[in-house]
Amino acid sequence: MAVYTQVSAEAAQMLLDRYDVGRLVSMKGIAEGVENSNYLLETDRARFILTLYENRVDPADLPWFHDLLAHLHQAGSPVPRFIEDRGGHWLQDLASKKACLIEFLPGISVSEPLPEQARAVGAALAKMHVSVTGFEQQKPNRLGIDSWQALFDRCEHSAANKLSAGLSDDIAAELTWLVAQWPNNLPACAVHTDLFPDNVLFKGETLGGLIDFYFACTDFRAYDLAVTHAAWCFSADGSVFNQAISDALIGGYSDIVRLEESEIRLFLVLARGASMRFLLTRLFDWINTPPDAIVTRKDPLAFHRRLQFYRTAAADQLFGRR
Repeated sequence: MAVYTQVSAEAAQMLLDRYDVGRLVSMKGIAEGVENSNYLLETDRARFILTLYENRVDPADLPWFHDLLAHLHQAGSPVPRFIEDRGGHWLQDLASKKACLIEFLPGISVSEPLPEQARAVGAALAKMHVSVTGFEQQKPNRLGIDSWQALFDRCEHSAANKLSAGLSDDIAAELTWLVAQWPNNLPACAVHTDLFPDNVLFKGETLGGLIDFYFACTDFRAYDLAVTHAAWCFSADGSVFNQAISDALIGGYSDIVRLEESEIRLFLVLARGASMRFLLTRLFDWINTPPDAIVTRKDPLAFHRRLQFYRTAAADQLFGRR
């Protein structure tokens, strides 16, 4: 979440007038995240999230997101719903962007998760993978391995080396290795691929919501677990790996979904890919984020450090075979 596109209170109220949700009481831009423009709206009846879709979300994909969340909600997953206006429309035009009003889920995101919370996240991810068994719509991963070289080519390599000496050459070598090692026949389904702590809401120790599905797609379920592992099992700067959180996260997932041996064997390849995906998108944003955007830029090197960990880790260490 972030704010790139400015929306006035008057424009927001004109949008709300199409809905049966009450009058606008307060409006606040949300700086966290890096993808879409988001506002927290409070009316005299409830709270909502107003999202305007920026460059990384193709408007043609929005019906897929809508249908996925509707499917998950019906299956009992704690996910937000798109709100329909009086005419039954959930997709709007606002400030020259596509926009949606989305259900607000209460809860807080944790910055230093406890093992019990990590286990709950692993279980929730596994339940989601089970719940989408009957969801037959397909959507390619637009930020999958086939996109990484082109994204790297759009980054100024001298700027990468200013962040860390030799970073550009290291990324280039890793991309070559990943292309050679990447699997093509693991179990796949609709996946989140962005389940960071700030996209999970807790009420105490109880998981209350999974949010921000705009990188969801059809991909390997083990890759989704690898992304979540990279997101949850390290200090924020990527320098410290937390074995207890890793054990809890993978344990919670494995309690519900037992990965195949091929998925476990290739998990570190997928984890290196997950690290590369976020290293590259963060690097691109670090270099190209507009100076007037209300957004917190995120350090690309935090995922370079994760990548270095996964290069030397052993799958047995991660899957309780120590």
